[in-house]
Amino acid sequence: MNHAPRAVVVGGGIGGLTAAVALHQRGVRVTVLERARSLEPVGAAISLAPNSLRALDVIGLGDEIRDLAAWQGDGGLRTPSGRWLSRSDADATATRFGGPLVLLHRATLVDRLAALLPPGTVRTAAEAAVTDPGDAHRPAVVRTAAGDLEADLVVAADGIHSAVRRTLFPDHPGTVYSGFTTWRVVIPLPGVAFASHETWGRGRIWGTHPLKDGRVYAYAAATTPAGGRAPDGERAELLRRFGDWHDPIPAVLAAVRPEDVLRHDVHHIAEPLPAYHHGRVALLGDAAHAMPPTLGQGGNQAVEDAIVLAHHCDDLAAYTAARLPRTTAIARQAVKVARLNLTTGRALIAVRNTVIASLSKVGPALLLRSFDGIADWRPPQDPYAAVKSAADAR
Repeated sequence: MNHAPRAVVVGGGIGGLTAAVALHQRGVRVTVLERARSLEPVGAAISLAPNSLRALDVIGLGDEIRDLAAWQGDGGLRTPSGRWLSRSDADATATRFGGPLVLLHRATLVDRLAALLPPGTVRTAAEAAVTDPGDAHRPAVVRTAAGDLEADLVVAADGIHSAVRRTLFPDHPGTVYSGFTTWRVVIPLPGVAFASHETWGRGRIWGTHPLKDGRVYAYAAATTPAGGRAPDGERAELLRRFGDWHDPIPAVLAAVRPEDVLRHDVHHIAEPLPAYHHGRVALLGDAAHAMPPTLGQGGNQAVEDAIVLAHHCDDLAAYTAARLPRTTAIARQAVKVARLNLTTGRALIAVRNTVIASLSKVGPALLLRSFDGIADWRPPQDPYAAVKSAADAR
């Protein structure tokens, strides 16, 4: 008889799969329930900072992702006319935080995580609901169409509109609209040379970054009422908002097909949850602390959550204690940054740009200080025994 503890992970995104791998390597029997029909993520690229790469080192995946991804850092911040406000340096970033900032397609990371799980671990097209969070004396219960599953631990990684969060904390107000919407594309762009950049306009942002496979990841954001959709399509909306900005933005837009564009309103959790666990159920990622993408830390914090949760899987109060203060502070910082880089006030924009340009002249280290305490985070545990054994065998 198998007496190993059992965990059920609700949600097969990056956070859920990372938790599943970490728990599996710790000797826990894991089942992942993903409501979509496949693990192919709806999305684009993800930026991984040194903090989450060190978390992936715990499960033996960090170096592989560093090799598969494009290293970021050489580029900078621009105005819509093309003027550089600041220039960044990949080596300076890596030196300050002990590792690189990298970019890769979300599907690549999902594939590599799923490959570390035993066959049959992931069940797709599997709707799930927590019907009993359990306690110290009884297991948690997850209801599926195929029957109920009892678990020593349930990991709720079911996203920004988490049904498990509403079940555990029915009085919590949930998410609020962040005030802006985003567009994302991943496309080939042969023959167009450019420096990686993010551009801040009046209530608008654009970013263009190369992926290692030769494609380009571009994203945009703009302040707009929630629920909006362009009557003539989102590509046309991007042309209206960004078509006259500096190169290579017009070339990117010329190469984009209407079906390439993903648009999503941004929501975040403004009022922190009282805890990230209840009974035998733990929340992670957007289900616990959805934040604006303005620090690029949403996915990174989900990966951190997963590794820390596996470390504290026998003591969920310790998991909450380790994660709630940190993620709350980062989420609040992301909200502040969104207000700054999406401001519409002309006077404030002028002051903002002058300050950034002045700091950049002093040196990149001053601009990197905003990531102190974020990108330099280290996981609470060394690589698991299974990872060490595999490394020794090589």
